[in-house]
Amino acid sequence: MAMHQSEADNSLLIYMGATVLYGGTILYRAKKYRMEKSLSFCWGLLLLFALEVLCFATLRSYLGFSLFSLVCLLFCVYTSDQAMLPVNSKAVLITGSDSGIGHELAKYLDRLGFVVFASVLNEKGPGAEKLRKTCSERLSVLQLDITNSVQIKEAYLEVRRKLQDADLWGIINNAGVLGFTADGELLPMHCYKQCMDVNFFGPVELSKTFLPLLRKSKGRLINISSMAGGIPMPRFAAYGASKAALSMFSGVMRQELSKWGIKVSVMHPSGFKTCIQGTPEFWNKEERILLENLTPDVKKDYGEDYILNLKKLLNDMFAVSGSDLSPVLCDVLHALLAEQPHGLYTPGKNAYKFLLIFCYSPLWFYDFCMSKMIYTSSIPSALRAAEAKNKDL
Repeated sequence: MAMHQSEADNSLLIYMGATVLYGGTILYRAKKYRMEKSLSFCWGLLLLFALEVLCFATLRSYLGFSLFSLVCLLFCVYTSDQAMLPVNSKAVLITGSDSGIGHELAKYLDRLGFVVFASVLNEKGPGAEKLRKTCSERLSVLQLDITNSVQIKEAYLEVRRKLQDADLWGIINNAGVLGFTADGELLPMHCYKQCMDVNFFGPVELSKTFLPLLRKSKGRLINISSMAGGIPMPRFAAYGASKAALSMFSGVMRQELSKWGIKVSVMHPSGFKTCIQGTPEFWNKEERILLENLTPDVKKDYGEDYILNLKKLLNDMFAVSGSDLSPVLCDVLHALLAEQPHGLYTPGKNAYKFLLIFCYSPLWFYDFCMSKMIYTSSIPSALRAAEAKNKDL
């Protein structure tokens, strides 16, 4: 009996040692190469742990340990480091570089040695001036409103002129607008149209214009969508619909452009602190426009207090958003230089978790989780009245 207990203790020690060795190696590589954002990696890690428990429970001998070690080895091979292409002054075009992700991305890629064409909405604005002062001579600032067909063509000619005989390696469609966040019924049509113009039609037209250059280089097309572009989120009807359209466009282009050697990736970042949320002045203006254009019955049913409380969502989301943009920057770099980039990246807190819940759980469970994430204590006036009436009965 004592001998069997000793063998069990030895087996446990061996498995614990293997767990520390393999687990430490895998987590180190995951941290270094950001594989923790991959759904397949997370599921693989869970299955690996389950297999270890199973092997120890049923095969405490060296046979079980050998089986576990073999699976760990295969897992390490499967998640091996992808070969990364050299920078070699590769040229990339980034839209929306005035501020936020686009601005930081332009500076980041410039530091790494890329030739950066940073397009801005205002070439004389503070964001453009900061890029000129802080970046190398390899970076060029381009005036580009992506909703303006003339400016897109001018930017194309300017990029071709500056590249001369060199190739354009990457296009990063980053420019976007959030618009006003409110119930879809309340949003004025200009919010829907603006979001579609900037977040979808602009990137589509720019991509179509510059694709001949990517076909020559067999380069990369990267579209910055949103977490709201992959899952339905309350108050984001206009923004989410435009980003979902961009995500679908990315998926179709990934399939169609593969025959030309062009790799297409789409990013679904979670919340980050950028200027896309707008200013208090912008929100006050949009709030006034919304109230002025509501029909009397809709305004009565929702109530002005409910509408005025919508701004609280923006403050709540900004408070929980991340200020460190490095997850997005690292994923964009991987999409640019990995020999086999992913079709989908989900940088940021909870982006892949909610996508997983939406894809694999019942809709009622997803809706429950989303109601907890985007919680509002405000209730439309008509619903409050109906609730009060039911209590009186």
